[in-house]
Amino acid sequence: MPDASVVLRPIEEADLGRLRRLDTDPSVSEPFDWYGFPNPHSRRRRWDEDGFIGRDPCVLAVGLPDRTLAGVVSWRAVRPGGGVEGGCFEIGVLLFPEHRGRGLGSEAQRLLVDYLFATTLANRLQAVTDAENLAEQRALERIGFEREGVMRGVAFIGGSWRDMVMYARLRPAPPAEAQPGPNAGIG
Repeated sequence: MPDASVVLRPIEEADLGRLRRLDTDPSVSEPFDWYGFPNPHSRRRRWDEDGFIGRDPCVLAVGLPDRTLAGVVSWRAVRPGGGVEGGCFEIGVLLFPEHRGRGLGSEAQRLLVDYLFATTLANRLQAVTDAENLAEQRALERIGFEREGVMRGVAFIGGSWRDMVMYARLRPAPPAEAQPGPNAGIG
């Protein structure tokens, strides 16, 4: 049953101060997602430019009922094997540590999957996570993603090369009654 305590919403100006933690406090995203300090002004510039919803990566807030920012979900277009533009998105989630371990991340990713399948032409959604991030792997499996394999030594995090695991979920097929029969359109 969906957790009504999680909503996805556009990033608001009031969220920018809290989002600074992602850029200035390694403990927020360690041990799996800390890539170093970014430009301290880039997040504000990006919000002024398009509110994080105009170009890749796109970002939405993971909000609680009281409007507390619990974290973010993101997606970006990828073209594996030269695929069709918009046919595949890579998704991700990052919750602040105080909001982890309660299923909020799973629910936020489920909402993002529903949103992307409802509003884009994507046939494939994929997620990549650290091979040691067992909690994220379980979360992805809970929302219908299947493990596809391990990419060895692909991410440089915390001073070492890390293995990552690829997960994917395909767009569900439309119900049988919605599919045209063999003589549809012939008359």
